[in-house]
Amino acid sequence: MSDTAEKKGGWFSRLKAGLTRSSSKLGDGIAGIFTKRKLDDAALEELEELLITADLGVATATRLTAELAKTRFNKDVDPEEVRSALAEDIARVLEPVAQPLVLDPAQTPNVILVVGVNGSGKTTTIGKLASHYRAQGLSVRLAAGDTFRAAAIEQLKIWGERTGCPVVAGKQGADSAGLAFEAVEAAKAAGDDVLLIDTAGRLHNRAELMAELQKVARVIKKVEPSAPHHVVLVLDATTGQNALTQVGTFKELVDLTGLVVTKLDGSARGGVLVALAEKYGLPVHAVGVGEGAEDFRPFTAKDFARALVGLEQNS
Repeated sequence: MSDTAEKKGGWFSRLKAGLTRSSSKLGDGIAGIFTKRKLDDAALEELEELLITADLGVATATRLTAELAKTRFNKDVDPEEVRSALAEDIARVLEPVAQPLVLDPAQTPNVILVVGVNGSGKTTTIGKLASHYRAQGLSVRLAAGDTFRAAAIEQLKIWGERTGCPVVAGKQGADSAGLAFEAVEAAKAAGDDVLLIDTAGRLHNRAELMAELQKVARVIKKVEPSAPHHVVLVLDATTGQNALTQVGTFKELVDLTGLVVTKLDGSARGGVLVALAEKYGLPVHAVGVGEGAEDFRPFTAKDFARALVGLEQNS
């Protein structure tokens, strides 16, 4: 086996382990419905209900069961057959959104604004992205733009030390737009490849957050008119269907370019990623299934779909 295949196999194992709660819910449910049973109307109804409770969303659940009904209605089916069919259908939904975050090598810096509610894993995601880009030999700068929380500033500084990235930070309560301005100036002067900017996520005051995020974006453009080049929303998978609401809210606040989904190992709600793809079609750049940098990788549709329903990786 090649090094690449070994690495892929290792990541799939971590992905599958991280999705155990989600795959157990789906796998056990499918086994309960389809052991020694025909695919009839009652079985389809139970399957649709299972998919909805697994956070795949009503539209996705309805379409997936309709696809199964077209090809296998009134036939004897086993749970493995149903899981394989579901994995194929889920992969088809996810393929269009499985897009890595592509940097422009001619652009210095690539400015990435990272948004999300407090507790979603924004700061940790920035640290993991920094680690990923540093491993590629790129120069990376971090900006602690969540000036509302002292803990977020300190956490980003720790990631900076860990990854060898300079951090632009101010005191708690400092003007986040001013800090972003300073960070872009510093990154341009140093010729950095990447600038990752953290932001506050206080959704309980949407008007204030909207004003702040829009001001940050305006100020960044004063230094670099084409920036921010990416606006990435970090979502916590454990929130389930609430993740859909968060995407809708942040789409009103800023021009989102992509998603990162974290904490897939934290609950049985991994299916929400399918509902997100179906409803919004925004690129999903990466997923996280643990705390370590090795537990955070670019999103691949087929691997995720098979892991979600508890199947092994395709050879």
